[in-house]
Formats: sequence, C-alpha cells, structure tokens
Amino acid sequence: MQPVIPGFTYHRVPVAEGVRLHTAVGGSGSPVVLLHGFPQTHLMWRHVAADLAADHTVICPDLRGYGDSDKPAEEGPGTYSKRTMARDVVALARSLGHDRFALAGHDRGALVAFRAGLDHPEAVTHLACLDVLPTPDMWEVLRGTSAAVGFHLYLMAQPPGLPERMIAAAADAFFGHFLDLWAGARDAIPDEIRAAYLRACRGAVPSIVADYRASAGIDVEHDLADRAAGRRLTLPVTVLQQDWGTALGYDAAALWRAWARDLRHHTVSHGHFMAEEAPADVARALRELLARPGVPLGPGRGRTTVPGPASLT
Repeated sequence: MQPVIPGFTYHRVPVAEGVRLHTAVGGSGSPVVLLHGFPQTHLMWRHVAADLAADHTVICPDLRGYGDSDKPAEEGPGTYSKRTMARDVVALARSLGHDRFALAGHDRGALVAFRAGLDHPEAVTHLACLDVLPTPDMWEVLRGTSAAVGFHLYLMAQPPGLPERMIAAAADAFFGHFLDLWAGARDAIPDEIRAAYLRACRGAVPSIVADYRASAGIDVEHDLADRAAGRRLTLPVTVLQQDWGTALGYDAAALWRAWARDLRHHTVSHGHFMAEEAPADVARALRELLARPGVPLGPGRGRTTVPGPASLT
C-alpha cells in the first residue's frame, strides 16, 4: 500500500486535455495549494499539510509528469513549461471550487508557483517559494567549478534521448543520490516515503527530464521576457532558502527582490528538504505569510462561475 497523508481524501482532477492530477485534499477554510519538488511527490508536504489543515483547505497535487499524475508525452517545449504547469494549478483549484488561493512551492514546485504568481495574479493571493532561485538567476549564478553542484541541470537539459536512457539505466541510484546529498537530516525521509519517491521517479523519467529541459529553454525565455517588460510579483511573497549564496557568490535576497515588491526572504539552517526536516518552522512561515494583507481583487477580475467538484473522479 502506498503512503498517503492521513485524513486527506484523494482525487484525480482534470486540469487540461488528457491530464489529470493526483491530488490530496484536507481541512477546511481558505485554500492553500502546496507544490512538491524534485525528486519527490505531494507526500513531502505531509507534516505541513496536516498542520495547515486545522484552519485551511489544503490541496496537495502531484505535478504533471510526477508521482501518480498523468505524464503526457513531450510534444514540444510547452508540454512541461512552467507556464503550462501553472495553468494546471489554477485549473486544479478552480475544479475544486476555489477562484483564489494561496500557493507554496518547493524546488520545482516553487518554479511553477513563481510562474503562477506572475501569470495569474487574479488567482494567487500569497506566494511562498522554498529553496530555489528564479530560473534565469539560477543559470546566471552557476559558473565555473561551482556549477558542478548542478550537474543534473545540465544533464537533463540535453536533447531528448541520451539523458533519459542514462537516468533510466540507474534510476534508483540517480534519484536516491539527491535524496541523500540534499538531506540535512537523514531520518526526515522514512524508508517507506523514500521508497515511494523512488517508485514514482522510476516511472516518470521521460517527464521529469522534460520538466528540467524546459527550464533550460522555454522557461528562461518566458522569464527573461517578463524581466525585460518589468513584470514583477505584486502579491506578498515569502522565500525560505539555504545559504547557497555565500558558497556560490551571490546575494539571494537581492535576486528575489528584483522580482517581488513585497518580499520577506529568510535564510534557514535546514537542509533542502525543509518541509520534511523542519515542518513546524515551514508551517509557521506559511502562516505568517497568510496573515499578510493580500492584493485586493480589482473590478472585472476573476471568474463569475466556478465548476463544482462533480467532475472529479
């Protein structure tokens, strides 16, 4: 039996043609959507989700291409662009009856959340990004021998074929390497959760590679176009981040400040998997974010009708 978040119900929610997201929903109150990172699934939020569910409706999907969500074939750069995946998240919330929601993402999920905040300010009220930099900034700070820490980024940026074959040949070793390397506390990911992550990744190599390939191409194009146009996040933003800037020679808070008008940036001492290593700290930071005033919904923005949950299976 696969692990679940206790007390949550599970649905397969249609978000695009041929794409349904495996989603855990629990609690009641104002909605919060939590997006997982690599190489994980929605289960990474199990502790934080249970905490927030005391007074919020908490929605934890597997991203398209990950976990038990659908994994469409990569038909072009847009299939796994963060813009496409952000549309999935907005459609997911609306299918569950929520026009507006707070959004938190970790790692890959944070990049999707970032794009949702830029593209859908009418839907996203508050934004949290955990342990990531916006895509163009990430590529710009990786240089010289320091770029070796991101070898997987360069591997999965290659054209279709070689990276998929290389990773699939030793999938557990590849994905397990990051679970071991990035964990600040080895006991934060129990054996059954680790096994669930490896099972999920083993069955999703092409789509995971496609997600990373998009971040070396179309995602950079979208973000650079927004930077050139002066587009910024207008909603309250919280960033929790390890202090990679000291090691790699950049100011993470300054990089984020260029994108977000209302930013609170916190450097943390936890490992990369902070929602599993220090869930109480992460939940506290999210509650502080949710307590900040959001951007009011202007006239004529948003939808007038909301599809109900009848379409869920």
